[in-house]
Amino acid sequence: MSTVPAASAVQARRVSRHTAVAVVVVLLCGLTLALAYANKARCAGAPFYEDGRSVVFDVIKDSDVCYSDIQFLWIGRDIDRHVFPYVDGGITDDGMLTGGAVEYPVLSGTLIWVGAIGAHTDADFLRLSALLLAPFALLTAWFLARLAGRAALLWAIGPPLVLYAFHNWELPVVCAAVAAIYVMTVPTRYSLRTRGVLAAVLLGLGFCLKLYPGIFVLPLMIYVLTGGAERDPDDARGLDVRGALLTAGAAIGTVVAVNLPFALAGYEGWRASITFQQLRQADITTNSIWYWGHHLLYGRAAETSTTWHAGVAIASPTLILLAFALAVWLGWKRYRATGVFPWIGVSGAMLCGFLVFHKVHSPQYTLWLIPFLVLLAVPWQVIGAYLLADAAIGIGVFRYFYAMGSGAPFEVQEAIVQFGVWGRAILLVALFFLFIRADLRGSGVRAEPTTTDSGNLVAA
Repeated sequence: MSTVPAASAVQARRVSRHTAVAVVVVLLCGLTLALAYANKARCAGAPFYEDGRSVVFDVIKDSDVCYSDIQFLWIGRDIDRHVFPYVDGGITDDGMLTGGAVEYPVLSGTLIWVGAIGAHTDADFLRLSALLLAPFALLTAWFLARLAGRAALLWAIGPPLVLYAFHNWELPVVCAAVAAIYVMTVPTRYSLRTRGVLAAVLLGLGFCLKLYPGIFVLPLMIYVLTGGAERDPDDARGLDVRGALLTAGAAIGTVVAVNLPFALAGYEGWRASITFQQLRQADITTNSIWYWGHHLLYGRAAETSTTWHAGVAIASPTLILLAFALAVWLGWKRYRATGVFPWIGVSGAMLCGFLVFHKVHSPQYTLWLIPFLVLLAVPWQVIGAYLLADAAIGIGVFRYFYAMGSGAPFEVQEAIVQFGVWGRAILLVALFFLFIRADLRGSGVRAEPTTTDSGNLVAA
């Protein structure tokens, strides 16, 4: 008697169960997004100043922890004047953006402009931007649930989404990065090379939103080069150099195609976003180990010197590149042991290296990391500790600013912020190594086998 019908029925039930979990995760994510918007909207509403800024924003944004970059940047980037970004913009010698230039890559700038259409106040802009961004969070929740099952609740109902969903414009870029992983991981009739090209396009679009997905192209290339998880261990045809080059070309071509029209229409405005980030210093607003390292070494009263900033400008990118090289090397070692290059784990490790050593570590960057915590089977105790350190930054830093601005004692708030900065840094170093060794969580489909797998694509 054939077992094929019975096997098909089991598979159908499994697919149905995974779909039901995904639907629940998406619905819960929608509720979390509503809470996230309500949290930020406490800072928005009548009465307004003549420029459309909510009076209450300046009063409670730090004390009540409802600040958002979305609402703050309504003024100062010509967003309130509905100027299309970059085309007529520029940057002054002292780093001030002018004429519609914004400090983000072109796709984020375009989304900012779209979100302002029809807005006349910062409250309108926050509401319309939230409506524009929310679908990206829901789509991310769907992808993660299909890949990792119930672990996707960490994204859908976790504190970071409440704190940061509408803090800045992170949701589209996270969606692009997760979509690339989804394309490479789910079973499909398309070849690894074809999927690599499509994933590279998605990562290229992510680069045009917030840059960081661009670093994942290198591990993706190596994954395609080495044949991925589908490679027959007895296949002696060697490395797929053409596939790796096509993957790189797809990412580069996407970035060029998206950026070229902006660069041609207004080079100074387009270049201003890059110059702004180059000129930014590791100050108290950056939440990085560089500012707090200076604070730890020289004390609160010591002025951050020009020499220190110049040193950071060299040390930060150097250490980031060294972290990238180490991640790739460790990933290659695992490939030699298992036959599969762990491109998702290496990507997560590279992101950890970037977050630790970059001169800016804004609180909302946690949203970049959460998908890797969902997908890769790292200990939940480590995840819980990271969320605690993150909350110390995401909440504590604004209370710290409020205490300093009001003249109240701020030693306790400062200690909380330092706990968050150093705790987060230590945990990122731990996650760097954990990610590379971690298997994908087993509730969904995975394309990187454990050390006992044969190298074929398997469904968990």
